[in-house]
Amino acid sequence: MNAIEFILYVADQKKSTDFYQQLLNKEPSLNVPGMTEFEWNDFVKLGLMPEDGIAKILSEKMPHPGGGNGIPRCELYLKVADAEEYIQRGIQLGAKEISSLKNRDWGDKVGYISDLDGHIIALAE
Repeated sequence: MNAIEFILYVADQKKSTDFYQQLLNKEPSLNVPGMTEFEWNDFVKLGLMPEDGIAKILSEKMPHPGGGNGIPRCELYLKVADAEEYIQRGIQLGAKEISSLKNRDWGDKVGYISDLDGHIIALAE
């Protein structure tokens, strides 16, 4: 395996791009109609793809991803230096707080928010 890209299906690519650009304090490495990518390093990227775009590929074999909006479907677990700062920034950008920052059983201090489409973002330190 040479690289990993996690792709979130989003209702509005522009709104989600703006959200993640400001939350992550990072410019997209690719931002064209149909796909936005944020590159963490040479091996890992986060992609944002419009639901309607992937629905054309999935066609009749799978339900339209828009039917799952607001239902937790994945978790993006990000280890950062100041999780509370990211949580508060996310909330200011329209994220919903799910669980406040606290020490967890597995040894990380983690808080949870959901993005504009209901994807769960864990911010850990």
